[in-house]
Amino acid sequence: MTMARLFVLMLAASLLGAGPAVAQTDASDFASSAEIRAKVRAMAARMGKSSFAYEPLVSDGGRVAALEYWKAPGKPAVHPDEAEYALVIEGSGMLVSGGTMADAKETRPGLVEGSRIDGGVTRRLAPGDVFLVPAGVPHWFGIDGKLVLLGMKLPTSR
Repeated sequence: MTMARLFVLMLAASLLGAGPAVAQTDASDFASSAEIRAKVRAMAARMGKSSFAYEPLVSDGGRVAALEYWKAPGKPAVHPDEAEYALVIEGSGMLVSGGTMADAKETRPGLVEGSRIDGGVTRRLAPGDVFLVPAGVPHWFGIDGKLVLLGMKLPTSR
């Protein structure tokens, strides 16, 4: 089983609740590898000069696994109440996580952005890599041309 297939099955199990990950006929809770590739191509075609695109892929109504297409770095970010899990689908880059975010400012509910991360850990990202950024941890993506992620944000339990 490939790393990508394992991650999709883990996401499906999380989205659909405990029990076996079974392919469903409803497009809202299943996406084939061919559909994912087609969505990534369509996102690239629609982006134009934009540096970031987001497209929900599967959902249970409350939680969403989505594609993120990056052509350039965004700002360092923190999701105070959500962990972020992701699988690199295409492209490459780096993930800087941890440390302290400078000039932190809430830009919308659930998102704090800053100017840089001081003291974080840098990891190279390539297709098949899986990562977890815990809730409240600063993170930033460096991009080598493009970076396509299949990701999911999960709220922390309180």
